[in-house]
Amino acid sequence: MTSQTDTQGSVTTVYKVTGMSCGHCEGAVSGEISQLPGVSSVTAVASSGEVTVVSAAPLDEAAVRAAVDEAGFELAGTV
Repeated sequence: MTSQTDTQGSVTTVYKVTGMSCGHCEGAVSGEISQLPGVSSVTAVASSGEVTVVSAAPLDEAAVRAAVDEAGFELAGTV
């Protein structure tokens, strides 16, 4: 997993999600991931398939995968 810890102690991780094609897709993925404990920010970009997540600690990839699946998309891994 590719994660980066910044100076304030939060962790930024970029995930690759397949199947997103529009703003609605971005919102669905962002909404599900933002419900995970410790997540403070989610930015999904359909054109690149990248989802940037800022959290208090590294997230369990299985939990992120489940959230993405719930939104109707597939987690391909981290960037």
